[in-house]
Amino acid sequence: MAKVPENVLEALNRIIFDDSVPRNVRKKASEIKERLLKTNKLALEAATAISVLEDISSDPNLPMHVRTMIWNLTSQLEKIAVE
Repeated sequence: MAKVPENVLEALNRIIFDDSVPRNVRKKASEIKERLLKTNKLALEAATAISVLEDISSDPNLPMHVRTMIWNLTSQLEKIAVE
């Protein structure tokens, strides 16, 4: 089973535990983290997570610093998805 990179888990935790992040985004980040930790197909789950994060990041009500965190996380997940 592939191991989730520590930097991806740290980025997800920053989003999950930041009170300035909207609740729905924290919930999605938490779900992504759980799925990444439980999967046998890390690249597939990373690609799925990227899709979810792209949808979230297009929300016009999302604070800019949260959008930046999501973009950074997406970038890290893209490295996994192509492995």
